[in-house]
Amino acid sequence: MASPEAGVRAKLWDAPVRIVHWLLVVLVAFSWWSSEDHLNWHRWSGYAILGLVLFRIYWGFAGGGAARFASFVKGPGAVLAYARGLPQRAAAAVPGHNPLGGWSVIAILAVLAVQVTTGLFAVDVDAFEAGPMSDRVSFETGRAIAEVHELSFRALQALLVLHVAAVLFYLFYKRTNLIRPMVTGWRTFPQDPGLAGAPAWRLVVGVVLAAAIAWFVSKGLRL
Repeated sequence: MASPEAGVRAKLWDAPVRIVHWLLVVLVAFSWWSSEDHLNWHRWSGYAILGLVLFRIYWGFAGGGAARFASFVKGPGAVLAYARGLPQRAAAAVPGHNPLGGWSVIAILAVLAVQVTTGLFAVDVDAFEAGPMSDRVSFETGRAIAEVHELSFRALQALLVLHVAAVLFYLFYKRTNLIRPMVTGWRTFPQDPGLAGAPAWRLVVGVVLAAAIAWFVSKGLRL
């Protein structure tokens, strides 16, 4: 078998994917820190996360190469087949997320979507702090949504722990560095994976749409 280190160096992750990834890392940590005593910052961090999630969903369809959902969201058969090979020490140079990692990405995006959506309607116990759309629901419903907001964050924490554990598993057991490509964008493959990029106009459209929707939501869907 050809060593990945002796193969072809090719672009794996484009700049939009990498920027969204690391901004989410920073903003989720910031949202956690600001959730108690800095709720105004917490809200703005949530709006930024909403924009990033919207853009990543858009880019999963409009982006190129490994950014597209179609490139890494696989069926149960592919996931099980990949899982059976996990005990093997050698790791194939998969062009993008592997079948398990792909569903991890979908799960994290889904829980983040629940987080920001529930935050829009949540009300604190004293009704002093509330999301921009909390006036659309009763106080009791707002409190129930706030509980879901808290529970979904616990689910997000669990998913992120599993995500980090998987990265470390690949780094130390399978000798595959998944962090470097998410920083530089490049990875070495046995052969050129042929990952095509997306035109710049799609990026511009996605950024404008995501920012506009996040801003509109921050205003409670009021102009």
